[in-house]
Amino acid sequence: MNALLKKIVLLLGTLLLVFGFASQASAGSHSKIKIIVVTHGQDASAFWSVAKKGVIDAANQYADIADVQYRNPKEFDMVEMAQIIDNACASKPDGLVVSIPDADALGSAITACTEAGIPTISMNSGSQDREALGALLHVGQTEYEAGYGGGKYFKKQGVTKAACVNQEVGNVALDRRCEGFQDGLGSSVDVIAVTVDPTDAKNKVVAYLQKNPGTEAIMSLGQDAAVPTMDAIKEAGQEGITKSATFDLSPEVLAAIRDGNMEYAIDQQQYLQGYLPVVILVLYNQYSLLPGVDVLTGPGFVTGANAADVIKYASQGYR
Repeated sequence: MNALLKKIVLLLGTLLLVFGFASQASAGSHSKIKIIVVTHGQDASAFWSVAKKGVIDAANQYADIADVQYRNPKEFDMVEMAQIIDNACASKPDGLVVSIPDADALGSAITACTEAGIPTISMNSGSQDREALGALLHVGQTEYEAGYGGGKYFKKQGVTKAACVNQEVGNVALDRRCEGFQDGLGSSVDVIAVTVDPTDAKNKVVAYLQKNPGTEAIMSLGQDAAVPTMDAIKEAGQEGITKSATFDLSPEVLAAIRDGNMEYAIDQQQYLQGYLPVVILVLYNQYSLLPGVDVLTGPGFVTGANAADVIKYASQGYR
């Protein structure tokens, strides 16, 4: 009997040892949730640095269970961005976050990901296209409605002649902003096509104002064009004649609003656009949790009344 007990004890000990090693091996080999974020934002953009901070903060928050990577083209290049999306999906991540500035150019790459079963969330741009491309939901603002609100704002001030400064021609989201702005204003709006180079943008706006001195307001479709536009208004001798406003925030934009040199900025809270999709995809992978509708991060208006408060948080990288 003692001999039998010894054999049983030895057998149990061996089984426990084997299961113990198997359990350790399983725990050690368990991979983190892999999430890849691909945006069209350029490295030099103050706007995208805030969105990227949102991604990084979410990545740090879930560092023990998630591996989050941020990728973007060097310039506004849809061919390069499509290739980045292709490469991201080839690595079979557990989640993809992607901005969609041009659904025609990026649609095939994104659809390939969603059809492969990769949970995908669109952010910043593409709210009108994400469902057709198979994305689960969108985190951002509806661009047309945001522009419409900006047009209504100027219409109440009696503005009838205005223009849009577009720093990324071909970006559908920016086109929608200007379309909404025109409809909200209730009159035709010219588009001034520029690049993100501040000198180029300023010179083109100056040239436009010299040909159209009766322009009462200019809407910049992003903060990369906002400061060059203000500089152009000054250089063209249009201060006090041509009002300015912009989408999105920067320290210079906030200071201009605070000091009365700009009417307002339309804020889409891009920090949330970077942060929330990562959180949502982590929870989706962990517990199959998902919001039932798109998550709107804007629009909100920053004016002289609330600029000081926003400046405080912008200095911390959140606005």
